Order: sequence, then structure tokens, then C-alpha cells
Amino acid sequence: MSSALPPLSEVEEAFSFFDDWEDRYRYIMDLGEKLPAMADADRIEANLVYGCQSAVWVVLHESGGEVQIDADSDSQLVKGLAALVVIALKGQSAAEIVAMDIAAVFDRLRLHEHLSPTRSNGLAGMIQQVRSKAVVLEGNN
Repeated sequence: MSSALPPLSEVEEAFSFFDDWEDRYRYIMDLGEKLPAMADADRIEANLVYGCQSAVWVVLHESGGEVQIDADSDSQLVKGLAALVVIALKGQSAAEIVAMDIAAVFDRLRLHEHLSPTRSNGLAGMIQQVRSKAVVLEGNN
């Protein structure tokens, strides 16, 4: 059973306590296990993230001006990275997502320094897809 994802401040604090990247990777994978299950209906080609070597789906739903991001992957680490994207943007409106420098969050965590180029590209693809879908939602308001 999955439990709630922690707030971004808690993730940043946890990262500061880990001595090595193996611990951080385990923590990221644990976050992935806490992602709510994605509806099978959302596992469609239109929600696939391109540029990632693993299968990753990202979908945005808007309710009451707040965007909910659902994500999933067939890779534990990538699912954890997707969870970080969800955590970083939780509670934001479409306009706030479009305006936010999401990459800065991952820079603070120093993720790109420790991810393979293909994982970094996949993370960038997830961020780009979320931003693109948020632009569409923003235009519909």
C-alpha cells in the first residue's frame, strides 16, 4: 500500500542527511513506490515521455485551479524521479507550473551530477512534458 508523498522541503532535508548517493538513490526509489497508482486509461501513447529509455507516462488533471500530476514508469529509479516531479509541483496551478523553474529544484538536489546522461535526458523530458501539458491547461482557462 502506498503512503502519501512528502512535501518538497522534507525531500530536500532528507537529501541533506544522506552521506552517499546510494542512499539518495534508495530514497528516490522509495518515493516512487509512494506514487499513487496511475489509471490504466492514462497509460496511452499521448502520455508517454519521449527521450527516456524507460517507459514513463505523465498526465495532468486540473480541478479547482490546481493541477494534479499522475506519473508512472517501468523503472524503479525513473518512477522515483517522476515522484520528485510530482512533489515539486504539488498544489500548483497550470500558470504556476509554466512559470516555475522546475530544473532549479533538481539543481538544488544535485541530481544531474549523479544521473547518467540518459536518466538526465529522461528527467528533462518529463519536465518538458509537464510544462507543455500545463501550457495547454492554462490556455483552456
